[in-house]
Amino acid sequence: MPHSHLPVLFEALYDGERHVGFGHPEDGAPHTLYRVEDGRVAAAFIATDGSPKALRAALTEGAASVVVPAGDPGLRLLPPLLPGGSGNALLSGFMGTHKKKWGGETAPEDGEFTPPKWFFKGFGDWVKLPGEDLNVPARPVALIEEPEVALVYVNDADGTPHYAGYTFGNDLCDIGLHRQDPGYNPYCKLCDTALAPWLFLGPPPRTVTGRVTIVRDGATAWEGPFDCGDDALYYRVRDMADHLFTFPAVRRPGLVNYVLLGADEASFHDGFRIADGDRIAIDVKSHGIAFENRVRYVSPTPSTTPAAAPSPEAAEATETAESAATVATA
Repeated sequence: MPHSHLPVLFEALYDGERHVGFGHPEDGAPHTLYRVEDGRVAAAFIATDGSPKALRAALTEGAASVVVPAGDPGLRLLPPLLPGGSGNALLSGFMGTHKKKWGGETAPEDGEFTPPKWFFKGFGDWVKLPGEDLNVPARPVALIEEPEVALVYVNDADGTPHYAGYTFGNDLCDIGLHRQDPGYNPYCKLCDTALAPWLFLGPPPRTVTGRVTIVRDGATAWEGPFDCGDDALYYRVRDMADHLFTFPAVRRPGLVNYVLLGADEASFHDGFRIADGDRIAIDVKSHGIAFENRVRYVSPTPSTTPAAAPSPEAAEATETAESAATVATA
């Protein structure tokens, strides 16, 4: 059953000022926005029980409102709860969590929890929105799209994480580089990630299904289904999240965390290779969310790093030679 009826919250800049809206607007429908200060939406998740009713009351009472027509060029959607200051949000995730990577099994409920591998993807302001280019290094080994659930948390002044809801993303990465050497995984993850701006209010979803379409030169080059809800994962979502937040580094006061839960098999596993300029469309059919991004190969800029300083012996030899040359020409 589609979940497009679930309560949704989003933030946006309109004419340079921050606003919040409720619901996922239909195509062509206007947005009703409420003026908020930077950080006020995140603070509302800390101050209330996080229910749609409590959040709406906390964010709309006394706030100026404006109705914005669909397609208004002055409207720019934002990643959920993204703080205005740089470095105040982290994007990270778990690897190898899907049941397909465990023979269809689920982790045993008894016994000690063995956590999955975790990766750091970047700061929150690195996140790309639907329609923006996803930049990757100019010579990737083999890229893979990874449609998945992203949980969203905000830490209070004591560093306690407060769950806010979830959205969906495309964790583009160079799986070919990872397969060359798992130790290269941090490099493999240095590709842009897209997140949808719609924050679904409610517990992590059990069922998430959809379809990926990759378009090249105006024609469909590859397409296939995906399944990435809690029921599709080997690990239980709560166990993974609880373990992650045992680490003080992700519990810094005021920090927003985007946590990617893991992806299904994708185009790479079907033998397809993503190319420069391909458009990746993620249609989360179960939740009525669709977004698209273009892949861009980006060449490195010329290095400005100087060679290492010479050894003391080499420096002394150079100085001696220069002194001799000076004497010879005197």
